[in-house]
This record gives sequence, structure tokens and C-alpha cells, in this order.
Amino acid sequence: MLRHGEPVVDLREGWADSARSRPWTENTLVNVYSVGKPVIALAVLLLVDRGLVGLDDPIARHWPGFRARASVRQLLTHTAGLPFFPVPRDAPAWSDWDLLCADLAGAEPEWPPGTVAAEHALTYGHLLGEIVRRVDGRPPARFVAEEIAGPWGLDFSFGSAEPSRCAELEFDRPERPDLMLGEPGSVRARAVLNPPGARDLAVVNSALWRTAVVPAVNLHATAVSLARFYAGLLAGGVLGDRRLLSTALVDELTAAHFTGPDLFIESSTTWGLGVQLEPDGTWGMGGLGGNAAWADPATGHAISFVTRQLGDFDRVGAIDAALSSVRLLS
Repeated sequence: MLRHGEPVVDLREGWADSARSRPWTENTLVNVYSVGKPVIALAVLLLVDRGLVGLDDPIARHWPGFRARASVRQLLTHTAGLPFFPVPRDAPAWSDWDLLCADLAGAEPEWPPGTVAAEHALTYGHLLGEIVRRVDGRPPARFVAEEIAGPWGLDFSFGSAEPSRCAELEFDRPERPDLMLGEPGSVRARAVLNPPGARDLAVVNSALWRTAVVPAVNLHATAVSLARFYAGLLAGGVLGDRRLLSTALVDELTAAHFTGPDLFIESSTTWGLGVQLEPDGTWGMGGLGGNAAWADPATGHAISFVTRQLGDFDRVGAIDAALSSVRLLS
């Protein structure tokens, strides 16, 4: 945890692998699932800030042939109606960026864009990342490396995780994958089953996954890098001496753009531009298995928690409760 950009709590324990042969260190990389969504959202917002993309531009303006009449803003807020990859594919398709983007370009929205929220669990990164590629010319992983991770000194990436530094993921109990899936036929189940593998340990611990670019769910990051990411946003888009985003766009990112039921999350949610806003004023993003990173503007805290043991959010809840106590006392 950082406060006004300075470390105040830095705790770690345990092992990076199930064999307990690699101690967990500050350099351990974790596949943090949806915690990475704000990173690819920020990539698009950098293009907005530079006048190359408008929030209310139709996606097709930047991605010729894109069928759904959705806007960039709707995409950022998970209201574009495209939470599913429309063509059944096998797990190796995760390494074929062009194939999956072509599938999405031809997809019909499930609902009229802007009317329904459903977290774009697996599709979010390809949809936003392809806008980045079409507008800037660089693949999204390279854009993030050169325009976000590099300038802010953040130890995270898409598609280039060093195997020796990666934590080996495992579930906290055998029934956990089924508990995470949701009811058969639900939006949640449909959203995460195609292509298969995003919850399959044989896939997510493989070279295929760690070298694929799946910006919705496969950011590999250290805990410190995620906290620093939020510290930069809390500081109005500046970290150290590097400004990435204007204060006006940071305000836009953290403003409420949609409040209501989210059919994937299955509860009422307030979406900013890539982050979830909570009733207590904090904002950030959680990820499958209990990973989370968020900002608390009231205290200046930027907090992250990463784990290789995929379970629920009980540990994040405990952290949040402790921070709430600090807030009440301060």
C-alpha cells in the first residue's frame, strides 16, 4: 500500500509455486485477471487525451468493418453489448489476436449498446486493444509497455511474462472453478467459456497463456506495480516526473458513467471508464480469484493485493475493513 505515492505497508509471504521451491518475492509476477482491465482502458484514454479518439466516436470510425453500433465510451463502461466471443474457438485461439478480433468485428450486440451493463470479461481487452492498434499502429502490448509501463516504471506486461518470475496459479479448493462459473446458460457462464482455458490451470500456467496477449484477463504484474499505477492516477495522472494523462481525463475515468445491474457481476455496479466505483468513494478493479487493486482518494492510499491461490475476496475484505478503521481514526 502506498500513501501519496510513498510506501506505508509492503507485506508478502508464502511460495510462488505449489512445490514450495520458489519463495514469494517483491518481483513475483501474478496473472491478476480483470485487475488488468484499467491498464488497457488507460491505453485508449491516452489516445483520447491526444485527440486521436473521441469517447463518443463509433468504434467503426477507427475500426472499419466493425459491425456493432457502439461507442468507445460504451466499450469502456462494459455497455457495448459484446460480452461474448461469438464464434466457438479452441484454447490455442488465445494466441491468434487477428482471429479473435475478426470474430468480434462481425458480432451483433446482445443488447442495444448503452442499455445494459455486462462486464466484458474476456472480450474487453481485444476490443480496446484493437482500437489502440488501429489508431496508433503499435500492437496493444507494445503500446502499454512503451507508453504506460516504461514511463511510470511499472513491472507489468501483456504477453511477455518471464516464466521464472511467474507465480503458479492454483485453486483454493477443488470445487472453486464450478463456484466461479455461475449458473449454466447465464451471462457469466457464457462470457467465460469461449475460448476455453481462462480458468483452466493447465492453460493459465502454460507458455501459451503467458505469451498470448489477452488484455482483459492476463496482465502479469507485481503487487507494487499495481499500487504505483493507482498512485499515478490518484496524483492526477502524474507519477514521479512523468505525466501520462491530463487531470481532466483522470476525472472522466473516475466519474460515474453507468449505475445499475451488471448481468455478469450479478449485482448493481457503478462503472467509470475502466474502473468500478464503490459507495465509499474508492475506485479500482478486482480480478478472478481474489486479486484486487484500488485507490482511496479520501486517504491518498493506493492499494493492491495479488495471490496465486484463486478463491474469494475474503482477504481483500479484511484489508478493506482494516483501512476503513484507519479512515475513521484519521
